[in-house]
Amino acid sequence: MIETERLIFRRFVDGDLPLLIEQRSDPEVNRYLGGPERQNAEALSTRMRFYMDCYEKFGFGMCPMIWKASGEIIGTAGIQPLEDTGDIEVGYSIIKSFWGRGIGTEAARGWLKYGFDVAGLERMVAVAVVENVASQNIMKKLGMRFEKVEEHYGEDCSFYAISKEEFDALNR
Repeated sequence: MIETERLIFRRFVDGDLPLLIEQRSDPEVNRYLGGPERQNAEALSTRMRFYMDCYEKFGFGMCPMIWKASGEIIGTAGIQPLEDTGDIEVGYSIIKSFWGRGIGTEAARGWLKYGFDVAGLERMVAVAVVENVASQNIMKKLGMRFEKVEEHYGEDCSFYAISKEEFDALNR
């Protein structure tokens, strides 16, 4: 479990699936997550199993994002392997009522710190659908560098990266 100023993250458990389905059924939330084709009950059941398996294999994965003030699960964030690239990606999704509060930046910064300081990673990446400017702005705020556009999760994505050295220099 990791914590930031306003957030707590814990591993997924089977009972989290109905809430994940509910949160990702919002068209504005799933718009940059592959839409309803990738964010339906069957796909999310498989995806959540992947998140849980990542913890077993690597000691990290995507997690429910809990708002400390209320205990409410407001989205997901974490680090996980990026498809078959060999890279570890940081990712996040937040329910619409919590947009615009800097939560994505806070969550991603917390997971980058965890990845570098606890998991011992030397480099991490993030991807966002090319049209998802808000997510790319978060990556830039975190000091991540744009590297290329390439396909991930079936869509053209902007690909950003940051090294441990770069992250440490920005977060002293």
